[in-house]
Amino acid sequence: MRYEKSEKIYEVGKKVIPGGVNSPVRAFHSVDRTFPIFIKSGKESKVTDEDNNTYIDYICSWGPLILGHNHPEVNKAVKESLELGSSFGLPTKREIELAELVIKCYPSMDMVRFTTSGTEATMAAVRVARGFTGRNKILKFHGCYHGHSDSLLVSSGSGLLTDGYQDSNGITDGVLKDTLVTDFGDIKSVIKILEKENVACVIIEPIPANMGLINTKKEFLKELREVCTKYGTLLIFDEVISGFRLALGGAQEIFEITPDITTLGKIIGGGYPVGAFGGRREIMEMIAPIGRVYHAGTLSGNPIAVSAGIAVLTHLINKKEVFYKELEKKVDYLVEKVVKLSIKHEVPICINKIGSLFTIFFTEKNEVVTLKDSIESNTSHYSLYFNTLLDNGVVAPPSKYEAHFISSAHTYEDLDETVKIIDLAFEKISLDMKKN
Repeated sequence: MRYEKSEKIYEVGKKVIPGGVNSPVRAFHSVDRTFPIFIKSGKESKVTDEDNNTYIDYICSWGPLILGHNHPEVNKAVKESLELGSSFGLPTKREIELAELVIKCYPSMDMVRFTTSGTEATMAAVRVARGFTGRNKILKFHGCYHGHSDSLLVSSGSGLLTDGYQDSNGITDGVLKDTLVTDFGDIKSVIKILEKENVACVIIEPIPANMGLINTKKEFLKELREVCTKYGTLLIFDEVISGFRLALGGAQEIFEITPDITTLGKIIGGGYPVGAFGGRREIMEMIAPIGRVYHAGTLSGNPIAVSAGIAVLTHLINKKEVFYKELEKKVDYLVEKVVKLSIKHEVPICINKIGSLFTIFFTEKNEVVTLKDSIESNTSHYSLYFNTLLDNGVVAPPSKYEAHFISSAHTYEDLDETVKIIDLAFEKISLDMKKN
């Protein structure tokens, strides 16, 4: 009876929406559930479902809610903007203000163009790279997810991995031919490809978070930057997840690597639909109306999303000296206690973490550094972990291939309560291991 209303809603939803959900991972299939929970509200660190169950939330809308749900500063900005009008199809001053804030935090960007999603941002970034270089082929990495445009779905991560495959039907042979793929972290294979092929761009999550969180070696990114420069190939950092999540300047600030183009999303809309791509002036001036690479969108730079983004980025900029350190301290606090629980219950795990993100891999390996490592982690143990947490008031990512997110709204009381419930989960996993 705990999920009665959610189950009923799902049955209706399946009749009018494919699979009953508008994004596959939401279906909860990979964690052995026949239906998902349906959320009706969120406040601070928690969400409440249609059955009035409340959960400590470690999804945070997959990252953008770094300030938590219904933050008063964001709500105030949105309400004020809404009273002025929801959408105009004409430019607003606030678009320029948000662009200035983004560029202030990302020295690699001279100019930025807003979109309505991260998928659109990466799709447009690749198109600009092709226009700038006059080349067709692109290079990406197994398990890195850059949205659901055709060329970037080849050997992808995130929801595809969750459903047990890496390529989508509906992609043409021509797209497959022009999309080259290699292993993340393998600089030798990148060099071999760039020596043989005229590649327009290399696109990469500088910190992959769609095959589970993978810790990146700075040396790899440094060499990648050097080899792209050598062969005239543009380097695109997909920071849709890492942008503003890990630092004001994202992963490129942490690793001190300058890409040619950066894609952003999530946080710069404060939880509202938004994306962006930006880079050097000579690249960005390829875009219409001043160049011949076309990009458009009626809701690009939507005033509601832009206003929310201004509120979030202003908050982060004003609090930057302590904000990110406090988030990292919370992750360290939680992870340290989870590691102790794994020892207590003899449940083998590996936890990858950076900033306010972490992934728990149920594996006997000391390191998870490749897509293969992630795939080989124990899926049934993750399902036991997820379901025990859900049944006891904590919602974790419904896939072992996703990252957990912490917000500034999470309290240490939240973290301690989460540890108690993870203790229950690990006890169940330990019993399951002894049975088998």
